Amino acid sequence: MAEERHGTWFGFGFCGFGQALGSGNGCHSVHSPEPLSTSDDICRVSASWSYTALVTRGGRVELSGSVSSAAEGCRDAWASEELLVLLRAKGGPNTELQAWPPGSALQGEPLWVQSLDSGAEAQGEDEPSREARAGTLPLLPGARAYVNPRPPFCKPLAPELRVRQLELGTEHALLLCEAGQVFSWGGGRHGQLGHGTLEAELEPRLLEALQGLRMAEVAAGGWHSLCVSESGDIYIWGWNESGQLALPRRNTEEERKTVRGTELSEDCLEGAAAALGDVGAPAHFIAIQPFPALLDLPLNSDAVKASCGSRHTAVVTRTGDLYTWGWGKYGQLGHKDSTSLDRPCRVEYFAEKQLEVRAVTCGPWNTYVYAVQREKV
Repeated sequence: MAEERHGTWFGFGFCGFGQALGSGNGCHSVHSPEPLSTSDDICRVSASWSYTALVTRGGRVELSGSVSSAAEGCRDAWASEELLVLLRAKGGPNTELQAWPPGSALQGEPLWVQSLDSGAEAQGEDEPSREARAGTLPLLPGARAYVNPRPPFCKPLAPELRVRQLELGTEHALLLCEAGQVFSWGGGRHGQLGHGTLEAELEPRLLEALQGLRMAEVAAGGWHSLCVSESGDIYIWGWNESGQLALPRRNTEEERKTVRGTELSEDCLEGAAAALGDVGAPAHFIAIQPFPALLDLPLNSDAVKASCGSRHTAVVTRTGDLYTWGWGKYGQLGHKDSTSLDRPCRVEYFAEKQLEVRAVTCGPWNTYVYAVQREKV
């Protein structure tokens, strides 16, 4: 087996709380990819809106942003504004799941603790292909339950669902089973469930529009969803307010979406969605796509990995290129500006530096990328 090439983590986008995101230079955003200062040792990244959790190969979790803290003995981390979840070693093969209030800075007692079966937790930990990914959380080791950001903090999954991957959006969840089928549930008012309606689903429901197609990856954004097939095709659906579906969007002023650097409430966003039917909107504008739509990348590139932010999307191709699109106000698309895009555009930084992108994980308003030096032909 060829020796795994050593890579580097890069970041770009919103860093208004001092998140580890390149240099930042005291600004609220980074518009072009920059190496993280501790990137040589990072193996996991999970980003929430106001802070980021970095897990090192040595088992240390480092929090940066609105929360600044660190802890040892950590195998995985999952960050959200409501909850910080850590998978920690507790001596020998024993592990423990801990749920913390983000503002606690890991001081005092966690909100909730659960001991895990040591045999169930060791799945695929040493696989090189998983090393630069965001980890298994919020899916629990053993794939029988998942982390919920609000009580109850642990939700069981039906035993007949043999789960490979689970991703949480703002109001919905996507599940990829071992057979390559996709299930979705939760809120559906922006079409993010992909069932052709705007109705909510209380339990995992099979995405019938994708039956017969084997999927390899799923990604859940704020109110949109994406999956990648085993053959490299992209299917995307949900809310298209900022072009995050790579479908035509109406050009609106970005300032209407934020107030003093804070995202507007969902009620306000609902009002914006209702306004999509204005007479002045172009006839070709697509506000909501309630069914999975096939998306072609430029040059007929095949996708292998994907991640979704609040209103932006990032995809890694089989050749190691990174494409991003959607909301770009804070530079989260990595194109050296704050422009929003309703079409996939390659991030030229990695091509110019002769870097091969291996993994991407999006925070709500920023993006983290793992890349290695390309082999010389």
